[in-house]
Amino acid sequence: MKSIRSRDNPQFKALIRLAGSSRERRRSGSTILEGEHLVRAYQESGGTAELVLASETALARTEVRSFFENVPAKVRVVFADALFARVSQLVSSAGVAAVVRTPEPAPLPQTLSNCLLLENIQDPGNLGSILRTAVAAGTPQVFLSRESVFAWSPKVIRAGMGAHFFLSIFEGVDVGEFTQSFSGSVVALEPRAGRSLYELDLKGPVAWLFGNEGAGLSERAGHLATHRVRIPMPGPAESLNVAAAVAICLFEQLRQRSGA
Repeated sequence: MKSIRSRDNPQFKALIRLAGSSRERRRSGSTILEGEHLVRAYQESGGTAELVLASETALARTEVRSFFENVPAKVRVVFADALFARVSQLVSSAGVAAVVRTPEPAPLPQTLSNCLLLENIQDPGNLGSILRTAVAAGTPQVFLSRESVFAWSPKVIRAGMGAHFFLSIFEGVDVGEFTQSFSGSVVALEPRAGRSLYELDLKGPVAWLFGNEGAGLSERAGHLATHRVRIPMPGPAESLNVAAAVAICLFEQLRQRSGA
């Protein structure tokens, strides 16, 4: 078990770059998981961390030491508290983290039954919440356009609470090409659509199409939808947060499919 106490240590400097730079995370094909919950979720998905790290203070606790010593990892490193705090992106450091490889881009599957298609989602918290909802609703695949936030950034991962490890996430997807190849219904949400979500038959394959938080769907993407629906909102709110809208849609589909 290696111990690092100097800020000039090359491994420490590499972790600082990885923690603070989306470009570095994309370049290296790796990201940081902070906290025992996320590291454990990665472990339960069958993953082996490239590196697991802990602060000296955290490691003094028996339960943390046991977790640190037994979680599957290629390398284990203990950092001085001040150095660990600099790597951490949390206001209150969890004391345990791991560096893991992010999945290589996979070819698009030939057949799909149900999925999310997200165009230009920018807020990490929104994307993380959407991924968490997808897992809860049993929606196995999520497709992100090229301009969407990086799915494996630490903020998205924290908001997803481990959802990443139970989904197939595809990034850099061309929305137009995808919708043309999808054999089911492509359903887009529009606040002024004439048809209500609850009037639509959702028992068959559906690709749910959601757009940017502020601008919504691009005109091109909106025209690709086979159905445009709205979520009825009798209150004075003008619109819903995109993560909330995704949750309503996926669980309405789940309700219909379960025959409730």
